[in-house]
Amino acid sequence: MRIIVDVMGGDNAPVEILKGCIEAVREYGINLTLAGKENIIRKHLTSLNAPMESFEILNAEEIIEADEAPVAAIRRKNDSSMVRGFDMLKKEPDSVFISAGNTGALMAGGLLRVGRIKGIGRPALAPLIPTRKEPVLLMDAGANTECKPENLVQFAVMGSVYMEKVFNRDNPRVSLVNNGVEEGKGNELTKAAYTLLKDKKDINFTGNIEAREILSGITDIVICDGFTGNIILKLIEGFASNLFGMMKEEFTSGILPKIGSLLLKPRLNGLKESMDYAEHGGAPLLGVNGGIIKAHGSSDARAIKNAIRQGKLFMDRQVLNSIKTSIITEDGEV
Repeated sequence: MRIIVDVMGGDNAPVEILKGCIEAVREYGINLTLAGKENIIRKHLTSLNAPMESFEILNAEEIIEADEAPVAAIRRKNDSSMVRGFDMLKKEPDSVFISAGNTGALMAGGLLRVGRIKGIGRPALAPLIPTRKEPVLLMDAGANTECKPENLVQFAVMGSVYMEKVFNRDNPRVSLVNNGVEEGKGNELTKAAYTLLKDKKDINFTGNIEAREILSGITDIVICDGFTGNIILKLIEGFASNLFGMMKEEFTSGILPKIGSLLLKPRLNGLKESMDYAEHGGAPLLGVNGGIIKAHGSSDARAIKNAIRQGKLFMDRQVLNSIKTSIITEDGEV
């Protein structure tokens, strides 16, 4: 078992990625495998006074850029840091691969280079969404624009395992995104999925949830197709960014607002921190036969360190094996 980090992926690669890796090995007492250009990695590790004995380097001379076509890049760039990481994960599925690189390439590589867990119809990208209470897991956030009802049930099963194992949520609540809370609401997908989820005895299905209730913290896992989930995710990210921007403008518009901002600063900083993606590090791609965590493209050292912590918990608490045992593989249904 190992944690593999794509050093060349992301807006702040490689320096911020390496800084996060160094912080992680010092804080968590672990070793890491770093995928990327060996000469660049060694140069920066030396300049950052890194504990070299804690790192293994997986040399990769190519980089998959953010604007490349995902499937073509995965197929063509066999010597890229991302593909090298996937190939190692394929050989050692009990490991975890972390990347802040091209999201589409990460999802394509997870399917093409690593493969799905037997019995899983489609993997799902599962970021944590901040709420008024504890963060909620959103599945799927963009891996599948179209889904079948059975896919949503598998998302619920995988999400329940993940929240129980990594975040210690006992019997986590599962809600289905819909345009109303009543059982008969929604389109054909949500109606059929509701029936299947209601009959699934080993998950704690609490019914439909409207989008306006997601941030209230009344559930632990929110299930939807990837098209809907990606819109929800981007809307929340945009709302948070614009909200803090508007607050900053208001608090700097005069002497009295500036005084008020000084008094409120500790509370506002706490609110901002609770909505910061860096606190959780990344989103797992659940359903592939290995641990894959997608870190935010603009991840700094703190975000990478927390993504590594997340990966360590994924391995230590055997999330992959727990998902496998939760899936009946004979006919592909849960």
